[in-house]
Amino acid sequence: MRALLRISSRLLAVLVIAFAAEGALAQDETAEGTWYEIDAAALESGEGETQVQRRTPREAVRSFLELTEAGQLNAAARYLNLSDLTPERRAERGPELARQLALVIERQLWIDWAGLSARPDAMIETGASNNPLVGKPRRDIGLKMVEVDGQAYEIRLGRYKAEGADAIWLFTPQTVQNIPKLFEAFGPGRFERYIPERLNAPVAGLRLWEWLILPVMLGALFGFGWIVSRTVGAAAKRVERPVIRQALERVRVPLGLVAVAVAAQFMLELGVSFSGPATTLLRPFLLIVMVAGIGITALKVVDAVLDRITLGVIGEIDDTRSLDERELYTSIYAIRRVIVLLMVGIAVIVVLSRLNLFDSLGMSLLASAGVLTVLLGIAGQAVLGNIMASLQIALAKPIRIGDSILFEGNWAYVESIFYTFLRLRTWDERRIIVPVKYFVSQPFENWSVKDARILKTITIFLDHRADMEILREVFFDIAREDEGVIEHDQLFTAVTAHGEAGQEMSFYAMSPDPSTGWETAMRLREKLLKHIRENHPDWWPQDRVELDRQPRKEAGEN
Repeated sequence: MRALLRISSRLLAVLVIAFAAEGALAQDETAEGTWYEIDAAALESGEGETQVQRRTPREAVRSFLELTEAGQLNAAARYLNLSDLTPERRAERGPELARQLALVIERQLWIDWAGLSARPDAMIETGASNNPLVGKPRRDIGLKMVEVDGQAYEIRLGRYKAEGADAIWLFTPQTVQNIPKLFEAFGPGRFERYIPERLNAPVAGLRLWEWLILPVMLGALFGFGWIVSRTVGAAAKRVERPVIRQALERVRVPLGLVAVAVAAQFMLELGVSFSGPATTLLRPFLLIVMVAGIGITALKVVDAVLDRITLGVIGEIDDTRSLDERELYTSIYAIRRVIVLLMVGIAVIVVLSRLNLFDSLGMSLLASAGVLTVLLGIAGQAVLGNIMASLQIALAKPIRIGDSILFEGNWAYVESIFYTFLRLRTWDERRIIVPVKYFVSQPFENWSVKDARILKTITIFLDHRADMEILREVFFDIAREDEGVIEHDQLFTAVTAHGEAGQEMSFYAMSPDPSTGWETAMRLREKLLKHIRENHPDWWPQDRVELDRQPRKEAGEN
C-alpha cells in the first residue's frame, strides 16, 4: 500500500512539473507578440545623463512628466518613439516635442494613476470574466482620445523592444506625429503670456490663477445667462402672436443655459487653457449643459405648438367633448412622450460621441450588461414600470384626456397623462395625482369610454302613503322642462326598495355628460322635494311606535 502511495505521489509530481514547463514554454512562445520591434538607434535619441525609467506604463508616464517639469527635456525626449524622424531631426526636434506633449498632457489629461498599469506587460489582472483583455499582455495603451477640427487624435503608449535590449514603453510614433496639432489646439492660450509667473504655481492639482479665475468666470457666465433669460422674457411680452409669445416664455431658462455654454466655449477658445482636471470636468459639463439646453428649448417649443393646436382645435377639455376630440388630445400627449424619448436618446448619443465615450464604455457596458440589468431592474423598477404603463395607456387608450371617471370613490376628469403619473381634476377643482402603474392596476369606471351620456338616478325615501303614480307624472313634467335632460323617452321611475320605515323611490333621467348630469340631478331633486313639501307633507317618513295590547293587571290582583 505504501509503495502504491509513493508511486502515485511521484507521478503527480511529474505531471505538475510537466504542466508547469508546458505553461512556461507557451508563455515564452507568445511573449514575442507582446511588443513592437524597433531599431536600437531610435532608443538612443536625445542626450543627458539622467537615467530613464521606461519599464512599465505608469513608470514611463510619471518619469516623463517629472523630467519635463524639471526642465530636462533631452532626457524626456527619450520617452518618445522618434523612429519616423531622421537621426539629425531627432536630436533637434525631440526636446521641443517632449515639452509640447507635456503641456498637452497637463491641460487635457486627468491621469488615473491607479488605473495605469504598473506591470511590464500591462496585463489586466482582474475584471469582468467576459472581458477579452483580462489575463492577456498588451503592447499598447490609450491614454486620451481628443477631437480637433472634427478629427480624432489619441495620446498612446506602446511597448517596444530592440534586439538585445529589454522591452520599454514609449509614446507611439502616431502620438509624436500629432503633437504639433495637439499643442496648437490645447497649448497655452494667447492671454496666458500676460499671467505673472508666480500665479502659475500648482495648488491642489490646478495652477493658482485657475483657482482665481474659475469663480469669476462662472459668475460672469451665469450673469450673462440671467441677462439672456430676462431679455427673452421681455421680448415675449411684446410679441402679439400667442404661439410665439408662449414659446418664448417657456424657453427663457433653457436659452439662458445655451447662452452660458456657448459663451464658456468661446472663452476657452479665445485664449484660456485650463489644466487637465479642470478641462476634464469643465468641457463635458459645458457640453451637457448645451445639449440639455437645446433639447429643452426644442421640447418647450413643441409643447407650445401642441398646446395652441389643442386650444384652437379642441378648446377646454372635459367630457362634453366628442370622443374623436378627446382621442386627438390623448394622441397629442402620446406624440409629446415619443418626442421626449427621441430627444433624450439623441442627447445621450451626442454627448457620448462628442466625449468619445463609446470606445471606452462600449466594452464595459457589454461586459457588465448583466449587472446593469439587475441594477436597473431594482433601482428603476418604479420609474420604468410607470413609463411602460403610460405608453400602454397611450396605445390602448382605456382612458383619454377629458374622460369622466370614477376612481376610488372620486368622480374626476382625466386632466393630464404624463410619463409616471396621471393628474385627475375632481368636480370640486381638487387635483389627484396617481402613479400610472397604480392606476392601471386598479379597477375604475370610465363614464366616457363610448360616449359622454349618463343616466342619473335621484333617490327619495318616503312614507308608505306616498303615491308613485302622482310622483311619476310630476317627475315627467319637471324633467321634460329641464334643459339638462335629453332623450325624454328614457325617463323612468320605480319603487326600488321597501321596508318597515317606508319606501325608496328612484327617478331616472338621461343627461348629455356627467357634469351636466350632476347639476341636473340636483335641480330635479330640489323640485321633487318642493312639490312634496307643498302638496303632500304627510308623505315624509314617520316613526311608528308599536304599543303593547295586553291589558295590565290591576294592582293587588293575584
